[in-house]
This record gives sequence, C-alpha cells and structure tokens, in this order.
Amino acid sequence: MFPRFRESRISEIASVLPGSVTSLALSASLVVGILLIMLAHALRRRKVRAWRAVVVLLPVGTALEGLRWRHPIAASVSLILFVVLLVNKREFYALSDPRSRWRALWNLLALGAFDVVLGWIIVDSHPRTVVGDPGFGDRMQHVLLGLVGLDGPVEYTSDRVADLVSFSLAGLGVLTAVTTIYLALRPERPAAALTEDDEERLRGLLDRYGRQDSLGYFALRRDKSVIFSPSGKAAVAYRVVAGVMLASGDPIGDPEAWPGAIRRFLEEARRHAWVPAVIGCSETAGEVWTREGDLDALEIGDEAVVEVAGFTLEGRAMRNVRQMVKRVERLGYTCQVRRAGDLSEAERERIRTAADHWRGTETERGFSMALGRFGDPADADCLVVTAHRAAAPQGDDQSGGDIRAVLHFVPWGRDGISLDLMRRDREADPGLNELLIVRALQAAPDFGVTRVSLNFAMFRSALARGERLGAGPVLRAWRGILVFLSRWFQIESLYRFNAKFRPLWEPRFLVYPNTRDLPRIGVSALQAEAFLTLPSPSDWGRLLRRRLRKPVKVFGPAGGSVPEPDGQPTVGGEVGQVTLGGGPGQPEPGGEVR
Repeated sequence: MFPRFRESRISEIASVLPGSVTSLALSASLVVGILLIMLAHALRRRKVRAWRAVVVLLPVGTALEGLRWRHPIAASVSLILFVVLLVNKREFYALSDPRSRWRALWNLLALGAFDVVLGWIIVDSHPRTVVGDPGFGDRMQHVLLGLVGLDGPVEYTSDRVADLVSFSLAGLGVLTAVTTIYLALRPERPAAALTEDDEERLRGLLDRYGRQDSLGYFALRRDKSVIFSPSGKAAVAYRVVAGVMLASGDPIGDPEAWPGAIRRFLEEARRHAWVPAVIGCSETAGEVWTREGDLDALEIGDEAVVEVAGFTLEGRAMRNVRQMVKRVERLGYTCQVRRAGDLSEAERERIRTAADHWRGTETERGFSMALGRFGDPADADCLVVTAHRAAAPQGDDQSGGDIRAVLHFVPWGRDGISLDLMRRDREADPGLNELLIVRALQAAPDFGVTRVSLNFAMFRSALARGERLGAGPVLRAWRGILVFLSRWFQIESLYRFNAKFRPLWEPRFLVYPNTRDLPRIGVSALQAEAFLTLPSPSDWGRLLRRRLRKPVKVFGPAGGSVPEPDGQPTVGGEVGQVTLGGGPGQPEPGGEVR
C-alpha cells in the first residue's frame, strides 16, 4: 500500500543487514501470509490444529515485519490477534485427522525431491548466461537456497534469467509449503465402516420400524457409519465426504427417539467441524431435523410409490406400457420373480456377473438409495426379478447367459419393497425395464408386498408444474435448465419413466445448516453417489499404463497369413485379426485383439 515508504525503509537498513536477510524475510512473509489465508477457514471452523498453527505463525509474522522494517501497525495487529487466540484457546476444539500428518509428511518429502530435481534442471538450463563454471555443490546450494527465497552462489550475466530462476525456485518452495500445510489441516475423513454389532442392531430396528421409510434398508450399506440415540432405540447412518457429515433418509427406529439420535449426530459434527446435512429425508423427518438442529430444508424431488392393489394395465393411461410389454413378450422374453435366498449360488453369481458387465461405468454408483451389493446371505429377503430370452440373436454378447435384465428390490418393512438395482443388456430390446416392473407389481401379492418404491425423480414438481398452462416465467426458466441438464443427468427421463406407472409422489428433502453450505453439500453428495469421482494415484497409474499399451495393428496380404513380428507390413493389405484364446471370431473375455 505504501511502496515508497517500504523502499525507503529497506534502503536505510541495507548497509546494516545482509541482503539475504531481507530477501529471506520477504519470501517467508509471503509464505506466512498465504498460510494465514488458508488457515482462516479452518480457524473459523474452530479446528484445534489450525489454532496451533496460527499461534505459531503470528509471532513469526511479527518478527518478519520487524526484520523488514515495515509499518508497526501490521506487527501490532499480529500481536493483538495472538493474544486474543491465546485467551480464547478453549473455543477451538474441533479435531483433525491424525492420518493427515503422515500425508503431509509424505507430500513434503515427495514434492521436496521433485523440487530439487526440477530446480536443478532450471538452474542448469541456461549455461550460456552462467558466470564461471560452478560445481555440483554450488548448483545444489543454489537450488536449496532458492526454494526458501534466498540467492545462491550461481550468478548469471542476464538479470532477466536470474530473476526467472529465482522466481521459479521460490514458486516451487511456496507450492510445497502450501500443499503440505493444506494436507496437515484438511478436514477429517474417516473410513466409514459398518461393524457387525452395528449391523445387527440396525437390523433389529428395521424389523420393528422398517415400514416407516423406504430408504431404511440402505442404511445397511457397509461403507456407512452409524450413530445411535442414548436409548439405542433410534440411529442415523452417515458418511463423511469432503468435510460434510452426510446422512441419508430418515432416522431408523422409534420416532420418539429420533431427537436423541439427531442431537448426537449434530454433536459429532460440531466436534469434528463437519457440515451436517441430510439428503432424501421425508417431510416428517425433515420437520424433526429442522426443529432439533435449527436447520433449513429444501425439496429436492419426489419418490415414486406404487400401491400394488390399485395397479392395472387396463385403461387409456396405461396403453403405452401395455403395448410395450406385449411387444417385448412377443419377442420371446420371460420373467422370473424370486427371493434372493431362493437363488442357488450359481444363479447368484451369474446375475452378479451380468449386472457388473452391464454397468456403464467402472465405479459402483449409489449412496442414499442403493445397497451396493448383491447376493449377500444376510439379504435373503430381497426380491430379484430377471428377464430371460430362450435364444439370443446371433452375435449378441453371451457373458450374462440368457439373462438380459435384472431388478433388485430391498425390503421396506414386511409388506413393501424398494428398488435398489435396475440394469439390462445394452443390446437388449427396448421396453425390457417396463416388463420387469410390471411383472414385479403383478407378482408382489404372492410375496405379501403391498407397496413398491421405484426410482427417485429429482425436481419432479418443477418439471411437472413448469409444463402446465399458466406457469410463470421463473418456473418455465427453471424447467428449461433442468431439461438442458437432462442431457447429462437422468432428470427428466426418470420422471417420465416413473410417471408411466401412475405412482403416488412422496416428496423428499435436503436438510442443511446454511445457504452458503449448499455448494459444498452438493459436491459432497455427488461424490458420495459416485457421480463425481476424483482420480486416485492408482487411477492415474492405470490410465498411464493404458495409454502406453496402445493396440498394434498387424497388416498382412489380402487373404494371406499375418507376417511375423519382424516382417514388413504389406502396403495395401488387409488388417489381420489375431484371436487370443477362444474359438474363431470369439475372443476370450479380457484378451486383446491386436
């Protein structure tokens, strides 16, 4: 803010202090300022490790201001903040992840080694401008000093090159310091795991109160943690993602014990400085959450629930579904509806293999409305609906046998089921999912099922009201945005598909503490549902190996044999196909055709 004052002050002490001292103070002051900015958010969240770091950095910053002879106001502010933080030490109680210290240490070592190598290349990349012939020790000393903002023994004839090398080395050092402190202060992200004891207690609560929420059974995902009320009569299942303590569905158990479980959930969130949030809760549970936790609620969509007793294919409204079902049946498709416990081990393995093969991505998606497993002996009450075709067309993928589609429903109390998995062969005929759902609804009374929960339709009410006569410009604009986003996310298509079966729409809500937290909660929800995945180091390694192992085209003469690897490709010849395992024209799964 006062460059002339700063320059005059530095010039006054230039004859007293070595230039390296002021240079080091300038670089260190920059790093301290960046770190304090990074720590501000963690300090606001009352993280104890951030408090420790700030009470160390503030005196350091004060000392650096003294070395640089800047205006005393800056040093005074640092000292005042230092005293205030010391007096209010007890206000900073939020815990951090102990494992992040090791991550920070490994980051410091790895990036430090990278900085030395890259710094050596930077110093050695301008040989024509180097004064004299500095040896290995001088160059290494120049790199190490440059990483902390000091000038080393290597000199350059060009000021531009000297500044470029100096700023590059200092930038590497700042990057290493900033990333290391970020890892040391990042929010705790424990590995969620459902213990056997917790699962047994949850199943006991579901046996008594499972009818209340169609999403209750999904609390048995084994990548979730659970918090019980003091009485043990209610529980909240959650996972911590990106600093958000994310619960899904309604609390499980006795509604009278819900407040106790919710209060313990919020206390755990405050203890670790997590942002509490709930996705997909019902209106009743949303009222309890907002009352007990002083939270806000936002309607995010509707759940499609079909009453089995009122379902029929007759009537004009069901004509489209009726015609599609009959068409698919004429093509030779049949369905089987069974309990998961009635399947043989071979059948379970076939269905599991086929479902994994049909999955569009490598990542298993789902968190709030997906169980994440199939065929577990503990899930014997789940309902499995499979579509079969006696004779598949020639050339179709046979990896799933005669199974062409599968639906998997989890229990919803004793008289209901909730859709967990819906997958089909991408080469199968359209209308197969409609056939499966119709057959599941028709067979439901044989299994004592009176209610079936289908897919969840995001922002269903906005889509429905936005296309009605008299809809306002804001509602129409919001519907247009949702339709546009449906090109990448199944928003409108899921609503249209569910509406075919004339369901009852049950609203679902997002519960959150503050409006400013919504973007962060949205990102964490996308990560939990695996719609947004951050690549891990192993993913980068796998991608690199895939890039390095590109397929090799082998050319041979038309109608002739493929030459040996050391032979010369024939110009104008046909591409020869080499089959790895399997019969003619049928590569073995996993083999590469080169």
